[in-house]
Amino acid sequence: MGGDGDWQRLVSGLFERVRRELAAALEGLADAELDERLAPGLNSPGWLAWHVARGQDRNVSELMGAPQLWVADGWAARCGRPADPSDTGFGHSPAEAAAFRSPGGRLLLSYHRAVHERTERYCASAPAGDLGRAVTSPTLGNTHTVEERLRGLLADSFAHLGQIALLRGAASGGAREEPGAR
Repeated sequence: MGGDGDWQRLVSGLFERVRRELAAALEGLADAELDERLAPGLNSPGWLAWHVARGQDRNVSELMGAPQLWVADGWAARCGRPADPSDTGFGHSPAEAAAFRSPGGRLLLSYHRAVHERTERYCASAPAGDLGRAVTSPTLGNTHTVEERLRGLLADSFAHLGQIALLRGAASGGAREEPGAR
């Protein structure tokens, strides 16, 4: 990357895209639809959206050395989940994911908005050389560089957003062709 702030702007822009795409993915879904699973073993759109927000909260909080918003700001209680920083969906069994009940689209998006605002603050204040810094996760006990964590988090987020879109398309009988698309 070229000059100071390049990686920070790039990462901030990618997380902004996650925010926009998550809002679009949940747009128009009734809260009951968030918990629908098209087949056994598939995650629900609500679980996927929650997992995107939780993964971002955990990772960015740990990069900043700050408590997760999930616990510190009471989001766990509002979402009817345990105030457990490791409750992110990572490592959930199929049965645990199937038992998940969404707190509703509006609340999921409000939580993600708070997490996104923290992510923007991190990107705006991160030093130029921060990508190479090794960070040990107090939640998982593993150590990765900031770059590895951000890369993995963004890849996971976009994969899950694609899964939500696929589930929505399958539930509605298939994607509609957009005007002019061929």
